[in-house]
Amino acid sequence: GQSVDTAKTRIPQLGSDIEEAESKAVSLKEELKGAQADRSAAKQAMAEATAVRDKEHQAFVTESTELKTNIGAVDKAVTAISNGMAGSFVQTGAAQTLKKLALSSENMLDADRQDLVSFLSGGSGDAEEYTPQSGEITGILKTLADEMKKNLASTTEAEDSAVTTFDELMTAKKRRRLKLSQLKLPNLTVTLASSAKRSAISRAT
Repeated sequence: GQSVDTAKTRIPQLGSDIEEAESKAVSLKEELKGAQADRSAAKQAMAEATAVRDKEHQAFVTESTELKTNIGAVDKAVTAISNGMAGSFVQTGAAQTLKKLALSSENMLDADRQDLVSFLSGGSGDAEEYTPQSGEITGILKTLADEMKKNLASTTEAEDSAVTTFDELMTAKKRRRLKLSQLKLPNLTVTLASSAKRSAISRAT
C-alpha cells in the first residue's frame, strides 16, 4: 500500500534528480575546462610578455651604456681642453670614442663634424686643414653632450615606464592565475566529484 505509493512518488523525483545532477556535472566539466584554459592562457601571456620585456631591457642597456660612454668621453674632452691638455687627450681612448661618434652622428652639422674630427686627429692632414680654436670645439662638444643627455633621459624614462607597465601586467596575471589555481579549480573539482557521486547513488537507488 503505502510503500508502493511512496515508491511511485519517488521514481519521478529520482529521475529528475539524476537529470539535474548529470546536467550540473556537464556544466561543471565545461567550467573546469574553461578555467584550466584561462590559467594556461595567463601563463603563456606572462611568458611572452617577459620575453618581450627582456629584449627591450637589453636594448635599453646597450643604448644607455653607449650614451653614457659617449657623454663621459665628451666630459673628459671638455675638461682636458679647459686645463690646456688637449694635446695629450687626443691620444686617449676617449678621443677615439669621440671621433667615432662624430663620424656617425646624424644630427651634427658637417662643418662641426669636420672641426671636431680635425681636433681629435691633432690637426693632422693636408696643409689646408687647421686646428679649430679650443673655444669653438668646447661649444661643439657641449652641444653634443646636451643632445646625448636628453636622449639618455628620454630613453631612461621610456624604460622606467615600460618596467612599471610590465610589473602591473605581471601582478594582474599572477592574481588571475592564483584565483584560478587556488580558488576556482579545487572547488570545481570537489563539486564535480560530489555531483558525480550523487548521480551514481541516485542510479543505484
